[in-house]
Amino acid sequence: MIDPKKIENIARQVHESMPKGIREFGEDVEKKIRQILQSQLSRLDLVSREEFDVQTQVLLRTREKLTALEQRLAALETRQAAEPENPSIEAQD
Repeated sequence: MIDPKKIENIARQVHESMPKGIREFGEDVEKKIRQILQSQLSRLDLVSREEFDVQTQVLLRTREKLTALEQRLAALETRQAAEPENPSIEAQD
């Protein structure tokens, strides 16, 4: 979730950039801007930076494991290709 202080700052900046006539409505305009920002931002599918960093680390570990498994598989395939085929045991009647 976005820090409420950041929303306050954005609302204040928007309020200050409005024409003087609208700004004179004072806190009501700023409060409405804050409500609209909060509403629109809550609709977005956002994650915190901390959660993003955690998921990035999980992805990196998963990639490392995948790379290791791919190398093991390649080594096993190479070894299997180098070994002579095992004679199959024929069924006796």
